Amino acid sequence: MRKYVTELIGTFFLILTICGVVLSKADLAPLAIGAVLAAMVFAGGHVSGAHYNPAVTVAVFLRGRLQAREILPYITAQMIGAAVAGGVSRLVFDVARPAPFDASGRLVAAVSAELLFTFALAFVVLNVATSTNHPDNSFYGLAIGFTVMSGAVAVGGVSGGVFNPAVAVGVSVAGLVSWTLVPAYVAAMLAGGALAALAFRKLNPDDVTTSATQAKPLRRPART
Repeated sequence: MRKYVTELIGTFFLILTICGVVLSKADLAPLAIGAVLAAMVFAGGHVSGAHYNPAVTVAVFLRGRLQAREILPYITAQMIGAAVAGGVSRLVFDVARPAPFDASGRLVAAVSAELLFTFALAFVVLNVATSTNHPDNSFYGLAIGFTVMSGAVAVGGVSGGVFNPAVAVGVSVAGLVSWTLVPAYVAAMLAGGALAALAFRKLNPDDVTTSATQAKPLRRPART
C-alpha cells in the first residue's frame, strides 16, 4: 500500500503544479514542472520507484523490474491522483480558464511529439534509475525532471507537452486539454514507453532482468 499511496501523492502534485502554472501563465512553467517532478522522484523513488506515469510503469514492467500484478494498482493510484488534482485545481485556482488545448487539426504532429518525448522520458528513467551501471547515483531525479522540462519547451506548442497518460486525464478534468485528444495521446504514450523498454533491453543485454520475482523500487532506500 505504501507504494500506491506514494504514486498517488507524487502524481497529484505533479499535475496540480501543471494546472497551476498553466492557469497563472507562469513564464517559467516548464522549469516548475520539471522541478516538481524531480523533487517528487527524489522523495518517492525509494518507496515506489516514483513512476507517476502509466507509460513509465509499462516500461519498467517490460524492462523486468515490476510484476504484472503491480501494473493495475500502480496505474489506478496514478489516475486517482491525476483526477483529484484536476478537480482540486478548479477550487484552488479561481481564475478565468483558457479554452481547452485542442490539437485535433494537427493530430499527427501532436501524437508524434507525444510518442517521441514519452519514449525519451521512459528511456531516461530506465537508464538512470534502473540500470546497475548507475548504482546509488544522485542525479536520477534531475535527469528525469530535465527531460520533461526540455520536452515541454520543445513541443509544448505542438502537443501541450503531456508525455504522461495520467497528466492527460488530470489536465482534461481541469478543463485545460480537450478530452477528444486523450485516447490518441494515451495510445501514443504507452507505445512510447513500450518502445523505450525495447530499446533499453536491446542496448543493455547484460543489465536486463528477464523475470521479476518481486516488485523492486527503481532506487534502493537511502542508507542511514
